Parts: sequence; C-alpha cells; structure tokens
Amino acid sequence: MKVIDKIKEAAKDDKTIFSFEYFPPRKADGVDSLIQRIGKMVAHGSCFCDITWRAGPSSALSLEIADKMQNVLGVETMMHLTCANMTTEEIDSALGTIKSSGVQNVLALRGDPPTGQDNFVKTDGGFGYALDLVKHIKSKHGDYFGITVAGYPEAHPDVIGPEGVASPEDYKNDLLHLKKKIDAGGDLIITQLFFDTDIFLKFVNDCRQIGINCPIIPGIMPISTYRGFSRMTSYCKTKVPAEITAAVEPIKDNEEALKAYGIHLGTEMCKKILAHGIKALHIYTFNTEKSAIPILMNLGLIEETRVSKSLTENTKTEENKASDTK
Repeated sequence: MKVIDKIKEAAKDDKTIFSFEYFPPRKADGVDSLIQRIGKMVAHGSCFCDITWRAGPSSALSLEIADKMQNVLGVETMMHLTCANMTTEEIDSALGTIKSSGVQNVLALRGDPPTGQDNFVKTDGGFGYALDLVKHIKSKHGDYFGITVAGYPEAHPDVIGPEGVASPEDYKNDLLHLKKKIDAGGDLIITQLFFDTDIFLKFVNDCRQIGINCPIIPGIMPISTYRGFSRMTSYCKTKVPAEITAAVEPIKDNEEALKAYGIHLGTEMCKKILAHGIKALHIYTFNTEKSAIPILMNLGLIEETRVSKSLTENTKTEENKASDTK
C-alpha cells in the first residue's frame, strides 16, 4: 500500500501518525539484529518505516532489509533511492527488486557527495537531480510507486552560505525546485532535520503559498549523543537556536543527561508542531528506540502498556543471553 494512501486514511479519522527511519548495518551479520529491533518498534503502531540507501556493494543490504520489513515484519516500507554513484541500469534493477518484494514506496533523493568530496558529481549514465529520478520512476512504473521527496526548511545545504543561512533568492528557488518534484509525481514530503520549529512552520506555509498542497512530514532527530548532534547539524548546516546550544554544552559529556534533554526537547518540538495542525511525525531513530519511543509516549501517541511489555521482553531476552553464557 502507498504511504500517501495510509496518510489519507488517517486524516479521515483525524489521527496523528508517526514513522521511523533506519539505516542498514555495515555488515550482513547485523541485519537480523536490526530487523528484531525494528519489529519491536513497529509493534507500537508506526504508519510506515523507511530504510536508507547505501550505494555500492552494501546496496544489497538495503534491498534485503526492505524486503524483510515489508514481508516479515508486515510494516509498510519505504526505501530510499539516490542518484549518487548509480547508473540508470542500477536504479532500474533496485526498483525492480523492491517491486517484486511488494514494496510500493520510494524516497527519491539526489544523494550526498562521495566521502571526502564537497560537491556532488553526476554518475555517467545516471541522474544529477532527484527531480530526474522522480520523472524516471513515473515514466517506468506509472502509479505503482508512491514517491516521497525531501524538503529543506532552511533550503538545501548546497545553497546555505558561510553565515548559516540561504539568501532569500536561493530559498525561493529551492522551494520552486521542490514544487517541480511534486508536480513531476512526488506525493509526499519528508523534511531534513531542524531544531527551530518556527523555521519548519514557516517552510510549510511558504510551500502552501506556492501551491504545494501534499502532506509535509517533519523529520525529527532526537539528540542522543553530542558527537552525533554536532556531526549532523554541521553536515546538514542546520541552525541550532541559542537556547539549545546553552542547554547542550554543559552536559555534552554526560550521556544520560544529554539523552534525557534530547527526549524533552524532541517532545516539546513535536507538541508545538502538532498544535499547529501537523498530523504526522517522522523520527530519525539512528537504529535505536531509546529516544524515539519515550518521545512518542510523552505525546500520548503510543500506549504505556505496550512500552512496558516491550521493556519486559527486552529484559527477558537479556537474561536469557546472560544465562546462555554461564
């Protein structure tokens, strides 16, 4: 089933939905462990889950995980697909594989520059923009796939200047490019991470003003480690409000305190977003439930009894593992 159709169904009941994002492990022997973790998390009622794409030899892991998410766990699955390091033939092969697995949802992305490079370089025989990928998917597969595209509340990192902001003209052009992706066949937007909710809400309004009327789902990244927070905000050129910096810096070496603050911040951000009529949340989990589940519980989107049951099962599993080593 297409994610957009599930979102429309939820809207009829005025229901708030949530979803999770995962990334493939670097080695195949980590797949089963990840699937088990995803299974425990989706039991809380996620609308869908997505798995990121890793071009090259590791792409087989993204395909395997997408298949298991859809057919073993039974959760509606979305797979990322990028233009980076991909020829048209490789893209078609990946699409054919997930289609045969019954996966109907793709997040079409340009992708990041290769490691160690600052600029994206189009692969010979491939595509240079997500827009081209959207058009290709539609031309090859018609309406089979639900196509999600990325939105950038602060504009794409490529056009954010040294001062940390995009010029008004670059921001406008980025919005117009986003509209082209929707007009070409995209039916849903998931945003880049952000920490200033006012920027996100302005972005949604700006999209509506130029005729982008599809659902826009905020991408929420809970702060769990200082290293991860610094790396992601630097890489994505994300604005961090002064009050968040002031709260994080004194506890940056205290992992438990930082995680607790990340849960509190994530909860408050989501509360504000939901209060403005947004009915969907997409959480960047980094393959762990430790922040995502508490945030959703704080919001009243999952039942505490389910969380307690999951924690009990995890404890039993750990006890069994311990007894096996004696």
